[in-house]
Amino acid sequence: MHPRLTIPHQRAGSNISAGLFVTQKIDNFQRHPCGGAASGNKFRMTLGLPVGAVMNCADNSGAKNLYVISVKGIHGRLNKLPAGGVGDMVMATVKKGKPELRKKVMPAVIIRQRKAWRRRDGVFIYFEDNAGVIVNPKGEMKGSAITGPVGKECADLWPRIASCAGTVV
Repeated sequence: MHPRLTIPHQRAGSNISAGLFVTQKIDNFQRHPCGGAASGNKFRMTLGLPVGAVMNCADNSGAKNLYVISVKGIHGRLNKLPAGGVGDMVMATVKKGKPELRKKVMPAVIIRQRKAWRRRDGVFIYFEDNAGVIVNPKGEMKGSAITGPVGKECADLWPRIASCAGTVV
């Protein structure tokens, strides 16, 4: 049996937490033969948000919900829905929010997902909700603040998102 740890978010007015399952401690990481991953690359993770998923918008841009219409960098397979995970850029539309944001396709980055994924150190982690933030094509946020925690995988890939994050889990 594995112990379950819950890390509540520390910002006032937010009750989003992340669950951790500690399975085993791996002393040395299995490195790539060329000496490890380069910066900007992401470790393979379980993808939790397919095309058609609706996630919360965790920034203060005025959007409430984001509807995923495509995932950047996924070439795919016939009859398989493209899916994204924490740190992936997706193309999304605003389903609920300010009228000037609705009915437009805009890039967004996934910062939290409910589906558990395994980190390289053997820890399985998941969040209470699915959430993303609206960005421009270069990765700079439209809003100026993020509510709730941000996954470490996202913070490593997107420094502008990490600087606005209250907590990185």
